Amino acid sequence: MTKPEFFIAGAPKCGTTAMQEYLRQHPGIFMPDMKEINHFADDLLKQDDPFLKRERYLSLFEGAGENQLAGEASVYYLFSKNAARNIKSFCPGAKIIIMLRNPVDVLYSRHAQLVYNGAEDILDFEASLAAEEKRRNGELIPRNIRIEKKLLHREVVKFTEQVRRYFDTFGRNHVHVIIYDDFKRDTAMVYRETLRFLHVDTGFRPDFKVINPNKRVRNRTLQRFLKTPPSLVRTIGKSLLPQSFRNVLLNRLRKLNTHYVSRQPMSPELRRRLQEEFASEVKGLSELLGRDLNHWSTDKSIDAQETPEN
Repeated sequence: MTKPEFFIAGAPKCGTTAMQEYLRQHPGIFMPDMKEINHFADDLLKQDDPFLKRERYLSLFEGAGENQLAGEASVYYLFSKNAARNIKSFCPGAKIIIMLRNPVDVLYSRHAQLVYNGAEDILDFEASLAAEEKRRNGELIPRNIRIEKKLLHREVVKFTEQVRRYFDTFGRNHVHVIIYDDFKRDTAMVYRETLRFLHVDTGFRPDFKVINPNKRVRNRTLQRFLKTPPSLVRTIGKSLLPQSFRNVLLNRLRKLNTHYVSRQPMSPELRRRLQEEFASEVKGLSELLGRDLNHWSTDKSIDAQETPEN
């Protein structure tokens, strides 16, 4: 049975969806349609999560060709304290791809994505940040959220300790770190470097289309219904409609309930406070990577462009 040998481990809202899509187009690579499996993040998932089962996880790779390199993308592997160790045990020679971005921009972009996905019901960004302590104590948690700890926004963007964990577990030669600024500025170059890291043909060029732009739902009630339909509706649907038709119908309804909009800039005052808060984090990351990223703590305008992923 085919096993994945490379993992896009994080971080969220750093170009991972785009990179997954571009890698999936490569004839020498297989990645399942599903993203965010998070099989190895057993400290984040609930015990009854179906994708904790190894057989269910490996079934996602049954379509891989004999000569294809298999991989997957689950951005909370970086946040997880167990995932690096679990992946190492599963595949000692695994190659790890980590994509990073200014943590302040990640926080803002990620909040909008969580709202769209129905995993965040506090619509105001600053109010959501302020709710972290209560959420740490199990309060104000939205219903039917798969990973509750991802609402601890500040914890998710503590990249220095997270990246160091992967360096320590796999060695730097097996960890490929991509900075979102580079990915956005020269996507083709970063893509070629990633193919070189994976030891597959670097001559292939995918369709570098825009992936996962900022979006909002038109009707939040409909979005909640589509995300977690009542059990009676699910039962009737399964008995009357084949799975393929249900998937097409759900995807169509999601698209109709989505509109793409530019994100409003964060308030300058809030941005300044967050930059000050994360300045030491950025400094530590700069030292760990051997690259000066301290301009992230002084930039005055949020990176709000929608290419290649935001």
